[in-house]
Amino acid sequence: MLDNTNITEIMLEIGARAKQASIVLANTPSKKKHTALLAMADALWENRQTILDANAIDMKAGRENKLSASFLDRLELNEERIQGMVDGMRAIADLPDPVGEIIAEWDRPNGLHIERVRTPLGVIGVIFESRPNVTADAGALCFKSGNAVILRGGSDGFNSSNAIHACLVAGLEKAGLPVAAIQMVPTTDRAAVGEMLRGLNGNIDVIVPRGGKGLVGRVQEEARVPVFAHLEGLCHIYVDKSADLDMAVAIVVNSKLRRTGICGAAETLLVDRNSDQLLPILTALTEAGCTLHVTNEVQGMFANSELATDEDWAKEYLDSIISVKLVDGIGEAIEHINQWSSNHTDAIVSEDDEATTRFFNEIDSAILLHNASTQFADGGEFGMGAEIGIATGKMHARGPVGVEQLTSFKYCVRGTGQIRP
Repeated sequence: MLDNTNITEIMLEIGARAKQASIVLANTPSKKKHTALLAMADALWENRQTILDANAIDMKAGRENKLSASFLDRLELNEERIQGMVDGMRAIADLPDPVGEIIAEWDRPNGLHIERVRTPLGVIGVIFESRPNVTADAGALCFKSGNAVILRGGSDGFNSSNAIHACLVAGLEKAGLPVAAIQMVPTTDRAAVGEMLRGLNGNIDVIVPRGGKGLVGRVQEEARVPVFAHLEGLCHIYVDKSADLDMAVAIVVNSKLRRTGICGAAETLLVDRNSDQLLPILTALTEAGCTLHVTNEVQGMFANSELATDEDWAKEYLDSIISVKLVDGIGEAIEHINQWSSNHTDAIVSEDDEATTRFFNEIDSAILLHNASTQFADGGEFGMGAEIGIATGKMHARGPVGVEQLTSFKYCVRGTGQIRP
């Protein structure tokens, strides 16, 4: 294990190399980035058995450490999930290059021509837990948007993430680009995170945390550089009395149970008290293996459930558990969501345009859905190829963070000799 002195030296060197690489990337032609990304995708697939072998080591350790089923689900890789990483990387490669895009331009009466032009952020630090696929997604997105990236994955997925990172490096080498463009922190020691949060001598321009409340809280509290906060996904579904029953059942079950360990999984179900939707939905959930934490009122109607406490309304289960409450229409649903939501993703199932419009207008979450599963809260599903996370703050980036969200802009002003009187 590296001691703290060595960790500081190593991290500062990583930061310096990333800064130099970011200068190269900011001026790398789109075609060259495209070539590198396709080479990374090919390397991922060609080396899938190596990745699976590394993941098996992490999974074995995770089971021995008695990690939760939902945590193990996020950690586990298989050929299908590797294929998903490959497909995502190829989709990112085919996206328009945001760097150099003229967002707006105009002329002033004095003849000055002003352009607002997209530019990379520089060096991005990504700190994440458990999900080794973030290595590929974050590496590809940062690279496509002209940024160097420093990746610090969780200790539970250390072997998996390093096997994936080796494929990204192979793609960079094949394209003749600096391998420091995508770096992996070589230690699981938490001191490395502290060094990143201090900015590595000013070489990190932004930090993106991806993980639980504890990680995000530490990053927000200690970071000396800007942070794109990816908070917990306390996602709600409100089923309006106008909802189509079959649609409501399908959407609720999918939102909760398709993958329980992702941030877009629904955690609270609200149903209009004046509808006939509740019992069929709860029956479908329990038949699919979901545990219900409900109010006294709901338990009086559906005995196969457990009583909820106030803690349930604020809990991201990441498991086959959902909290359930009856509400007096759209108004009370909005009130409950605005009180408890983490401003990540909330959905309404409704055939009432007025109720849907009110839901969209009065709830201020990063993603709002009408008649669709909350599990669509994903950059890949938004056509972004992948995402580096779902930003729940309101500054700069919000919702799925893709290539455009990983850029800033500068003003390029062209004149013909103008001076200011």
